[in-house]
Amino acid sequence: MTQSNLTIDPAYEAVHPDDFAAMMEVDRYGARSTAFDKIISATHDHFWDPLDPKYVDFGQPFDLENEYLMPETFVIDFSSAIVDKLDQKQKTRLLNESVRITMSGILHGEQGALNLSASLCHILKDPGAQEYAANQTREEARHVTAFTQYIKSRWGKPRPIGPVLKDLLVDMVGSPLVWKKLVGMQMVLEGLAMGIFSTLYEKTHDPVLKRMIQLVMTDEAFHHKFGKIWADRTVPKLDPAERELIEDWACQVFLTLLHNSADPKQKAYIYEEFGIDWQWAQGAIMEAMTDDHMRTRMQSSTNIFRVLIRTLLRAGIITERTAPKYAAYVDMEELHAEGDTMPGDSIAEAGIHYLKSINGGAEGLAGQILAAE
Repeated sequence: MTQSNLTIDPAYEAVHPDDFAAMMEVDRYGARSTAFDKIISATHDHFWDPLDPKYVDFGQPFDLENEYLMPETFVIDFSSAIVDKLDQKQKTRLLNESVRITMSGILHGEQGALNLSASLCHILKDPGAQEYAANQTREEARHVTAFTQYIKSRWGKPRPIGPVLKDLLVDMVGSPLVWKKLVGMQMVLEGLAMGIFSTLYEKTHDPVLKRMIQLVMTDEAFHHKFGKIWADRTVPKLDPAERELIEDWACQVFLTLLHNSADPKQKAYIYEEFGIDWQWAQGAIMEAMTDDHMRTRMQSSTNIFRVLIRTLLRAGIITERTAPKYAAYVDMEELHAEGDTMPGDSIAEAGIHYLKSINGGAEGLAGQILAAE
């Protein structure tokens, strides 16, 4: 079971990464699915160059010593006894360094998305699916450039990747399983990304970060659609054992990332600068981060884990069997009642209109974010 690609729909048919000969089969070239044509055609409407300041100017300064990049509510430390030990300058440094860790995690995630998209080019046999994967590879590459430029402009270089995220990315990029790549990257991590990007866009005090995030979201809204098309065409046709395999894996990833999201060990070197023992900090955070506290945080429509749960729910990867595990943190009935529009779609559409004002282009194509399914 675990070795099956579960490519039930021919649009996602795959071959072994070493089987390049399959890509040169004569009949393959003409057997192109139309499932991805809309999101491929829309690629030019959200083109941007992170090295061109007319799109986003990374040279604009920000006073990291005295100004918060994000509100205090962005960092769990500010809901704990940790901040009682800090003066205002130290609070500012702690918050902005926490944002640096978040930005670094996103950068590493974008690098994972780049490599994973490239790996799909080697195995997806349908020419349309392969072309879309190639487009996404290009877009993920510019995200790597953009986040690198932003981090360089604010801190110089990124922080190392945390072990949990690293292990997850290595597993997904190296996996030969199409379902694990698509569910893991296009749904789990893209779902998280749309949540964190929406939060960053709405709440950041840095106009450079706000603009960059909006431009990234113009791409990410389409990336998520690629996984959604797979889910719509595949999940309803899975037999119970196959469906449970995917459900359980997605739930395990969700819980792992959730419980790791506020791990103070990742910031041990920062706490040391303030004379705070990270193990004491861990106790302070655990005291503050109760299930009730987490549930309250997840009531926000842009909370990253709420967006992830909603993404999995819409894709049919949460059923009555696994719903109770998610219900500990969100109101599942409320999620069921919400429409198909995802947090971040409106930000992405506004971003596309902004890009058209720079690049030119026909009107009326922004709505393809919703139409391209």
